[in-house]
Amino acid sequence: MRNINLFTWLLLASVWFQCGNTQPVLTEPPARTTVKTSPLVGAAQLDVFLPKLKGKNVGLVVNHTALVGKTHLADTLKAQGITIKKVFAPEHGFRGAVPDGETIKDGFDTKSGLPVISLYGNNKKPTPEQLADVDVLIFDIQDVGVRFYTFISTLHYVMEAAAEQGKKVLVLDRPNPNGSYTDGPVLDPALKSFVGIHPIPVVHGVTVGELARMINGEGWLDKGVKCDLEVVPVKNWSHQDPYSLSPKPSPNLPNDQAIRLYPSLCLFEGTVISVGRGTQTPFLIVGNPLLKDLPFQFTPVAIPAMSNTPLHQNKLYYGLDLRQVKVEPRLDLKYLIDLYQRYPEKEKFFTSYFDKLAGTTALRQQITGGMTEEAIRKTWQKDLDTYRTIRQKYLMYP
Repeated sequence: MRNINLFTWLLLASVWFQCGNTQPVLTEPPARTTVKTSPLVGAAQLDVFLPKLKGKNVGLVVNHTALVGKTHLADTLKAQGITIKKVFAPEHGFRGAVPDGETIKDGFDTKSGLPVISLYGNNKKPTPEQLADVDVLIFDIQDVGVRFYTFISTLHYVMEAAAEQGKKVLVLDRPNPNGSYTDGPVLDPALKSFVGIHPIPVVHGVTVGELARMINGEGWLDKGVKCDLEVVPVKNWSHQDPYSLSPKPSPNLPNDQAIRLYPSLCLFEGTVISVGRGTQTPFLIVGNPLLKDLPFQFTPVAIPAMSNTPLHQNKLYYGLDLRQVKVEPRLDLKYLIDLYQRYPEKEKFFTSYFDKLAGTTALRQQITGGMTEEAIRKTWQKDLDTYRTIRQKYLMYP
């Protein structure tokens, strides 16, 4: 204390008396709150990619989800003076209004004034003639992160055609709403099809841009050709961030809950169980006319632009209403196993399409053999670990 002078003592005494003989209280400054910035999709970063398009003939591989704010990418680019030669349309069409599995025809889009070439009709891969007047192909389609969602198969064939014809592919990336996890069996190459073209699990955990880099890097294009590829990454997004989709990415995925359920429920498309096509709640309900012990009921009907000929049309269904269930980030087999066990005609439960969706013959055999979900999941682990190591090399987001 001897180092404190008289003036300091007097100052301390004054403070003590003014505070009512109480000890002074030190308060911390208020904690700083961090407001997360909204994701900025690749298509919105015009300053990044517009200079690459000046003087180029552009082909767009897009559908209705290729929006810059509320404006379609085609209109945005035309307003910037970019020469768009044509649109290549995937499943569901340029405007996203064609039901699942229906052939898309070549045509002319009156709204944009652009010719439309189908990649879900006579050919799923652009032909040399279709690419002859194109310098750059822009791919901008919202994906949902599941192997059998066919937009990533379209990506594969676009990259392959571009590599063979010496064209550049520019991917304008978007977040993956199921991008926080990887799960399910990895595709057996013997079951390669348009609903499963890459050796990846059912839930692959990458964006379109990351997958494009993986396709190139792993040599998955025919004869190992490499595409001249550039990706415009999303800003302000990580794989753990939730992402709500608007507009809906395809006619029968009406909301975020359906998108979360889709990885698990789409396997029912290879069975006699309906996923609610022909209702306003597809991929939110499941059922069959023979499951009469279940209380929930619905009747599928033809709905234009959604489902023209739903399974067991106009028949009363009994099943499960999943609109309010909590969806865990995993490929959940409990619904599939439960309804298989309930179904009275088990030999008719699976169709030949199931193995293509699953990407393996093992899953059907495991379910019919009575394996538990836990035991089935263990059989995926080795291949999943290998895939996750590969995936790590191509991630652009934390």
